[in-house]
Amino acid sequence: MTGTARSAARPMPGIPPAPEDSGVDPGRTEVPRPGAVRADLRRGTGADTEVTERDDLGYADLRTYAAIGDGRTVALVARDGRIDWLPLPEMDGPPVFGALLDTDNGGCLELCPEGDFTVRRGYVGDTNVLQTTFTTPTGSVRVTDALTTGISGRLPWSELARRIEGLEGSVRMRAAVRPGTCLNTVAPWVHDTTHGPVLRVAGLTLAVRTMHADDVTAGDRRIDVTFTTSEGSRHLLAVVGTEDEPLFLPPPEVIDAGVDRTVRTWAAWMESFSWDGPWADAVCRSTLTLKQLVHAATGAIVAAPTTSLPEGPAGGRTWDYRYAWVRDSAYALIALTRFGLREETHGAMSWLLSVMRRHGPEPRVCYTVDGGRSGGVHVADVPGWRGIGPVRVGNAAADQLQLGVFGDVFGIVSLYVESGHVLDAETSRMLAGIADLACDRWQVRDSGMWELPELRHYTTSKLGCWQALTKAVELAERGQIPGDADRWRHEAGRITQWVDEHAWDAERGTYVWYPGTTDLDASIVLHAISGFDRGERMSATLDRLREELGTGPYLHRFTGAADVEGAFLPCSFWLASALALCGRRDEARALMDELVDAAPNDVGLLPEMLDPATGDWLGNLPQALSHLALVNAAITLGSDDDPADTTSGGPA
Repeated sequence: MTGTARSAARPMPGIPPAPEDSGVDPGRTEVPRPGAVRADLRRGTGADTEVTERDDLGYADLRTYAAIGDGRTVALVARDGRIDWLPLPEMDGPPVFGALLDTDNGGCLELCPEGDFTVRRGYVGDTNVLQTTFTTPTGSVRVTDALTTGISGRLPWSELARRIEGLEGSVRMRAAVRPGTCLNTVAPWVHDTTHGPVLRVAGLTLAVRTMHADDVTAGDRRIDVTFTTSEGSRHLLAVVGTEDEPLFLPPPEVIDAGVDRTVRTWAAWMESFSWDGPWADAVCRSTLTLKQLVHAATGAIVAAPTTSLPEGPAGGRTWDYRYAWVRDSAYALIALTRFGLREETHGAMSWLLSVMRRHGPEPRVCYTVDGGRSGGVHVADVPGWRGIGPVRVGNAAADQLQLGVFGDVFGIVSLYVESGHVLDAETSRMLAGIADLACDRWQVRDSGMWELPELRHYTTSKLGCWQALTKAVELAERGQIPGDADRWRHEAGRITQWVDEHAWDAERGTYVWYPGTTDLDASIVLHAISGFDRGERMSATLDRLREELGTGPYLHRFTGAADVEGAFLPCSFWLASALALCGRRDEARALMDELVDAAPNDVGLLPEMLDPATGDWLGNLPQALSHLALVNAAITLGSDDDPADTTSGGPA
């Protein structure tokens, strides 16, 4: 998924250019990285290491980030203890701490030892609570980071807790709470109250709470804190906040106890998780990451909690992913259902169907987390990560026609029904209407799965409609939806005929991106998963994709994409699923082993893209679609069934 770039004359069809206002060369270039040294941040590299990946401008490699969340928002914590991204109070809210995109004015939460140190970090068991151990010449200290939860669920305010524990010797710790300008739209300030200073950022009120601090100093736009640890000592740095409402000030000791409660809450949630298949650690961590991206109040699944992290080094390809894509919801429900996570499954399903009814009759590509539509795109006046822009707020893809969304919707609903659940009457009528729309719409041009500005007869768009109509027939035969199943069956047959006549290149032995081209599109692998083709043609297409779009274990999205962006991680995991479903399980397992070893960072997170040559991360993170593709590939390969003998869509 990407946003929509403006069209311009380019020699490479299908690839949107860098926008005219981005000020970048659209060709592939090296990005200056003054003072930065690449660290080995692959999964499993948990030894103490120096922090060398932050450059002289203050930007860190994207691989350096871990994520913590509370079902409302997500914070990104760098290995040096700095929180460079934290929107408040919601994931799609203003980035009060946004140094990720603007080190000068974006703001951050700093906490680290004074002087030199090495770092070792990891999550606390199967939770989303992060622990970082700093070792210095004088001693060592452990910092435990959590967006804390309440006794009966998420708190009615935002609460970030950073527990500091002395392990050995004595360590002098420095901290700074520096709210930013929310992409240069507001000016933060410190306001004195009868209970001490608070930070104001437009309608947000933030308070810094400490325990056993040496000194707390309020400036005009920041609050600085120092601590000195000793063996067995315990300290706290916390930030609590509200928006347009009074601010509750919990005692520091209560916040500190909330860290332990949050660990127990995550551990209790994971007790309902069930997976005894391969790649268990990666599957578990991906599921926990996905849980952070579920907006607890609505059930919406956010594509990523960040905006405008670049897909390529030349800039221009930057998009806001803080929206809920129907496609992501479809793949999430496969995983949630398989893992026995009932509440999230029903919440995501109910949210999606309700917003479709609200904005119907035609399903849209994505929605806001509260069920609205994107209100256009604004380009912020900030530099972007390592100066690569533009920085966008909003995503124009919400207004595109993407026929693949029809298949995503029916894939979700079909799985829900197959799992033993029942549709309500209003949803049944709505789905029958959407199936009728698919009968008409499949014949028109659209923007395709990759949300490109060129409207074409994309092969996988047609197959999305095929999937929708095939599933609609199955639902009608089960008595779940009304409507003319004969018409849906007939149109599905016409789509099959169209693909056979216009999308199969017999000379090259591959499905093509769209009629009249020899270019390839990696999203065709999704239609091994949907069940359209798991035979010789699809198997041959997989070989062509690896030859022409592959670099090592990774796949680029389509022909020419490698010139302007990184490899798209979901495609690589989808390829593993497709290989298995085409009966090539040994190849699929080997590919999965390689991907799971190389793609995640040291704490198991995945971005949208990476550079196959360097391993550098690109795009927004953590990326729901990447984690979903990993999980669903593991589900596919972990099945004992022979997938080549099945015709139903999806790996579940």
